[in-house]
Amino acid sequence: MEISKNLFTCFISLFFSLVGKDQLPFSAGKWEPWEDRYPFIREASSFSSSSSSSNNGNNIKTYDYIIVGGGTAGCPLAATLSQKFSVLLLERGGVPFANANVSFMQNFHIALADTSPSSASQYFLSTDGVFNSRARVLGGGTCINAGFYTRAGPSYIKKAGWDSKLVNESYPWIEKQIVHKPNLAPWQRAVRDSLLEIGISPFNGFTYDHIYGTKVGGTIFDRFGRRHTAAELLASANPKKLDVLVHATVQKIDFDTSGKKPRAVGVIFKDENGNQHKAFLSKRKGSEIIVSSGAIGSPHILMLSGIGPKAELEKLNIPVVLDNKFVGQGMSDNPLNTIFVPTNRHVEQSLIQTVGITKEGVYIEASSGFGQSGDSIRCNHGVASAEIGQLSTIPPKQRTFEAIEAYRRSKKNIPHELFRGGFILEKIATPLSRGNISLVTTNADDNPSITFNYFSHPRDLKRCVDGIRIVEKIAKSKHFTNYTQCDKETLDKLLNMSVQANVNLIPKHTNNTQSLEQFCKDTVITIWHYHGGCHVGKVIAPDYRVLGVHRLRVIDGSTFEESPGTNPQATVMMMGRYMGVKILRERLGRAAGL
Repeated sequence: MEISKNLFTCFISLFFSLVGKDQLPFSAGKWEPWEDRYPFIREASSFSSSSSSSNNGNNIKTYDYIIVGGGTAGCPLAATLSQKFSVLLLERGGVPFANANVSFMQNFHIALADTSPSSASQYFLSTDGVFNSRARVLGGGTCINAGFYTRAGPSYIKKAGWDSKLVNESYPWIEKQIVHKPNLAPWQRAVRDSLLEIGISPFNGFTYDHIYGTKVGGTIFDRFGRRHTAAELLASANPKKLDVLVHATVQKIDFDTSGKKPRAVGVIFKDENGNQHKAFLSKRKGSEIIVSSGAIGSPHILMLSGIGPKAELEKLNIPVVLDNKFVGQGMSDNPLNTIFVPTNRHVEQSLIQTVGITKEGVYIEASSGFGQSGDSIRCNHGVASAEIGQLSTIPPKQRTFEAIEAYRRSKKNIPHELFRGGFILEKIATPLSRGNISLVTTNADDNPSITFNYFSHPRDLKRCVDGIRIVEKIAKSKHFTNYTQCDKETLDKLLNMSVQANVNLIPKHTNNTQSLEQFCKDTVITIWHYHGGCHVGKVIAPDYRVLGVHRLRVIDGSTFEESPGTNPQATVMMMGRYMGVKILRERLGRAAGL
């Protein structure tokens, strides 16, 4: 496993083609310590369940809402509910504000490659053999993603059963606080023009909307390259009614099982020192525990709490609160395949800004800015790298340690100028392949076993082949070749190097469907858009209440059948705001005042 982590670290460094400097200019205006702006954020060890102002008469502090997970959905949800009710938000990670790896775009890859216990991202390897990351920081995935912001389409909103008027009020609430129009990088402009050249049209300009054709979307990176995360939405909270605890790892939800249905009554969590605490839910009507721990975390915490497949729970001696065979099932991840395109010029770094929304069911995006140093050229990028794995046609069983070592030795002599360039990405829009989550241990810190079954559905594989053919057209288009200015000698060096070092930058046999199918399978990676595990009608009701128990909801991407739009973060944040407003209106009516 340690070898896998090292390979993962190097892969991230290569894949996103970033320089990785430690500092960027701060944004204009007065600098304000985060502690002053968010006085309600504290370490978990400061928590006390006793309160002299308790309303239940026995000196026990209670909350109207306890939210498990301070991520992409949890932060806007907590900020909204705190306008009228007392809220406790529990986050297992730390704060993002003082973390340079989170805050600055140039350090994007470093946060993902960091596998230390204090990292903002938690590494995991799916059973499919694909490296992946889970957020472990206040603000969730918005702290470690590529920053692209785009809404879901009207058909998605309708299918989800959401109130379109409230949806169209909730998106702007997010956008006004943390979303920006990007300064389009040259690589992104070249991809934009090439998409239009090969027929991915019309050009829809800059828009948040999900429309067929080519567009430029929003970003949570400002013009200084500084990231703005969902954690900043907490600035809209009522500080008198919100407590946020960081480094608070929820062990399980506590239930009263004496009635006809189990009733959620509190949450047991561990602080940064390993000490255990219990937070209590108010007995007032309408009070709830809301799980917003993400597509991996939410089904995981339900199972650890005794809600899940009975046989699996009993295998680990977890007391069964509710037998539900669907918890953790129906997991899906949008598979990604990439092509690295070289250029003989310096490339400005960029993450996703331009997107092609095709009618073939694939999305085309791009990243750029690879500037390898001599030291990183000597890094053993391993089986997950662009050179010898993710863009290789060598069969997986032949990717031996000896082959990796041979490549690492030969790579020392490769001029790092050859690695200038960027990636064109293609991903499946709505994958039909499904997997699952299952428990490995009862330790909440441990990852569950995660399977996505990439390309197990033949339609997904066909769409990947279609997507790779689109990518090749872009790489060969007039606009793109004019931009990259990659001479024949450089291209020949890279192609010749593929024989010895297993490099395959562009598939060589585009007319051979079987070859491209194998390429898709062999080079699949993630774009972190996994979803499912707590589906509506199977684990939760349409109002997101967990079926079969009282006072418990799940609100996050684990409830999605499909990933919304081209990139999900906008809709997950919107969902937090949307459901917060909806809950307040249902509970207070006009008195909600929102």
